[in-house]
Amino acid sequence: MARILILGGHGKVALIASAMLTRRGETVTSVIRNPDHAADVEATGATPLVADLERLDVAGIAGLIADQDAVVWSAGAGGGNPARTKAVDQDAAIRSMDAAALAGVRRYVMVSYFGASPDHGVAPDHPFFAYAEAKAAADVYLAATDLDWTILGPSTLTLEAPTGRIDTRTTQSGHVPRANVAGVIAAVLEDDSTIRRTIRFNDGDELIPEAVRA
Repeated sequence: MARILILGGHGKVALIASAMLTRRGETVTSVIRNPDHAADVEATGATPLVADLERLDVAGIAGLIADQDAVVWSAGAGGGNPARTKAVDQDAAIRSMDAAALAGVRRYVMVSYFGASPDHGVAPDHPFFAYAEAKAAADVYLAATDLDWTILGPSTLTLEAPTGRIDTRTTQSGHVPRANVAGVIAAVLEDDSTIRRTIRFNDGDELIPEAVRA
């Protein structure tokens, strides 16, 4: 039974992942900024932990991570404010990676997006530009660390029912249910062959555990 810390624990994907993980016997702690969201986290079987990742330094985040077996980054500023997007999706994410290293917790799963890359191609005047830049910087930083990282690149998220099946071979972004993304989080945490890999995926026909296996 692993101890898993989810950063950004009130997001739709995070809540579904928390429920999946606790059902299989993992001990999940979900970091949330708003204490009003604690009941939603508790309903998944996870333990809520109120903290503001935007304001915590590396040592402060390391204090949250200490004694965990794995960290999942599923936090985000939610768009709309470029400065805050950089502060959360890039700067706080990078601090959490340094914090994991400081705390001696090597397993780190980053929830990114399908097109994340320094060559993302988003125009500077597009509203998505700040997010694309922040995620690219965070992913590049993570890939250069000594952590046992996995970067997940789901395509456009939907609220459709989970299928438990994805496609990791496509080179074109499509769509994928949020519950399938949660299923991929759960699967990679059990599969060491996913360490130091970036896995981009759409909805598809292959069972998630088989699709993510190297």
